[in-house]
Amino acid sequence: MAEQIGERMKLLEGKKALIFGVANQRSIGWGIAQQLHEHGAEVGYSYAMEALEKRIYPLAEQTNSTFVEKCDVTSDEEIDEVFAKAKDHFGQIDILVHSVAFAKQEDLQGRFHLSSRDGFALAMDISAYSLIALSRAALPMMPPGSSIMAMSYYGAEKVVPNYNTMAIAKSALESVTRYLAADLGQEGIRVNSISAGPIKTLAAAGISGFRKTLSYVGERTPLKRNVDQTDVGKTALYLASDLSSGVTGENIYVDAGFNIMGMHKEDDM
Repeated sequence: MAEQIGERMKLLEGKKALIFGVANQRSIGWGIAQQLHEHGAEVGYSYAMEALEKRIYPLAEQTNSTFVEKCDVTSDEEIDEVFAKAKDHFGQIDILVHSVAFAKQEDLQGRFHLSSRDGFALAMDISAYSLIALSRAALPMMPPGSSIMAMSYYGAEKVVPNYNTMAIAKSALESVTRYLAADLGQEGIRVNSISAGPIKTLAAAGISGFRKTLSYVGERTPLKRNVDQTDVGKTALYLASDLSSGVTGENIYVDAGFNIMGMHKEDDM
């Protein structure tokens, strides 16, 4: 009986999901993949560079996935190639997860006005424009009721030390999310973003002073803790499922409430 109840509770049975941006077991995308898989979705993965290949395949095996493809999201040719393979493999895509971001390390520290032109352009291309490119390629394969989601961060809205160029890219990403939601709604496709609190990921390691940020935020959230990949994965599950059938164009904070705070008690002068 308990097993039958568990089967009935699966929210994504028969759904196909493609996740871009899983780097290792600490990735936010991996936390999402686990939740989608546990609720019945067939999950496929795309990773950014060959150096990550040996890390991705063991994760894919844990979710019984046989679709793992490299993709440089700055290349329309590689994007088209991945989605052609995805069409052959899945037939359709019900869930598209954009967990892709990059900025040069030198643009994630020091004075913001020293941000490089080429670094700024690269961060915008990989972290924001790629959502447009991936959505465009996925659209012919996505039936009504499908869900697209992207990963953002509080630095898109407020100034966070050393987030610099990436902050601007995340602001653009959130705007892209809203415009795609308005554009793709006529196809019955929902587009949302998740603004996760600071989490120890491979990408976060490149931000100067990240450990201090993690400690600061964890002490000052209403829940008195930081979030993790599982917290984000659960919200992604909601956005991927029919439970969020009327939700699109939103940026949902998963940060233990940090974004609602003004002055923190610990900062009293």
